[in-house]
Amino acid sequence: MIIAETNRLIISELSIEDAPFFLTLVNTPNWIKFIGDRNLKTVKDAEDYLLNGTLKSYTEFGFGFYKLYHKEENKTIGTCGLIKREQLEEVDLGFAFLPEFEGKGFGYEASLAVITLAKKRFHLKKLLAITLPINSNSIKLLEKLGFTYQKNVKPFDDDVELLLFAKQLDL
Repeated sequence: MIIAETNRLIISELSIEDAPFFLTLVNTPNWIKFIGDRNLKTVKDAEDYLLNGTLKSYTEFGFGFYKLYHKEENKTIGTCGLIKREQLEEVDLGFAFLPEFEGKGFGYEASLAVITLAKKRFHLKKLLAITLPINSNSIKLLEKLGFTYQKNVKPFDDDVELLLFAKQLDL
């Protein structure tokens, strides 16, 4: 189902059929470096991950991560979306791209559309974002989107310290 459209992207819900793409995405160097190794090695692993994560989130919360389809290239290039983590008080914005599509403005373009959805469709008043301190590209993008640094947090069992950003959504 199409969720939104921008000048260059069609933003739609992920499905089980997207498992091969998702398997490729989660095994890219920057995903592993900045998000973490999800230990997905097969399409079946990716299907299970999608079923128990994003697809479950659509049912539980009405939102999740979305696939980003590049109109001109005629291919899926990344994900951007919303996730409600039990470790965080508010909904979290996240994004990831195939290496050849990083640094080309797609993160900003997709995130703006998702932030608009968060406000208008899901009536969220605030969004969070977390990132590693070494992920300077994500930090720059979050700041460009109007997120501000709040504090350092260790939300997960791995004890890794992350930067927590927040953005108030004016309705």
